[in-house]
Amino acid sequence: MTEREAWVWLAQIRRTQGRKGEVLATVLTDFPEKFGERRQLWLLDKAGTAAESARAVTLAHFWMHKGSVVLHFEGVASMNEAEALRDQVVAIPRAERAQLEPDAYYVGDLMGCALFDEQPNGAMEVGVVEDVDRQAGPVALLVVRGARNAELLIPLAKSYLRTVDLDAKRIVMALPEGLLELNAPGTTESGDAR
Repeated sequence: MTEREAWVWLAQIRRTQGRKGEVLATVLTDFPEKFGERRQLWLLDKAGTAAESARAVTLAHFWMHKGSVVLHFEGVASMNEAEALRDQVVAIPRAERAQLEPDAYYVGDLMGCALFDEQPNGAMEVGVVEDVDRQAGPVALLVVRGARNAELLIPLAKSYLRTVDLDAKRIVMALPEGLLELNAPGTTESGDAR
């Protein structure tokens, strides 16, 4: 496990918020309500990877604000002290992350997985998952880097999933016929090649 994989990112501090040491942070978790259950958090450097940079902080209080979260840590009482936290990552050790329901996955666990399309004579590699777009619609989209460095958008629909092996970093799906061609670079919305 790499140093980055040892942590679960909850938020990234963008700027100060107010005059009493609060910071405004981008939410990086599907469970922002869990801030209410946590007092012990860690701040990581801008890259969020160096274990020696992890600094334990105590969350005094938080509130949601226009899709972001405002955090106030004990011992941070001024705008200057809050400014020093800019760009830091708010994280917890991986072992402390929330338990998921069966057949639910953390976005960070899916990233880096090889995606395969199940076919009658075996599985064909499609590419590597680079991100998950949860804002695209009712079903999240896997953002996959495929052949020739092309970006493919694959719906993470349960009906397509066959196996997810996070230890092997392998996802097997039965993709609908034509889906990969629809994503192919150089096609128009009507599907005609340019």
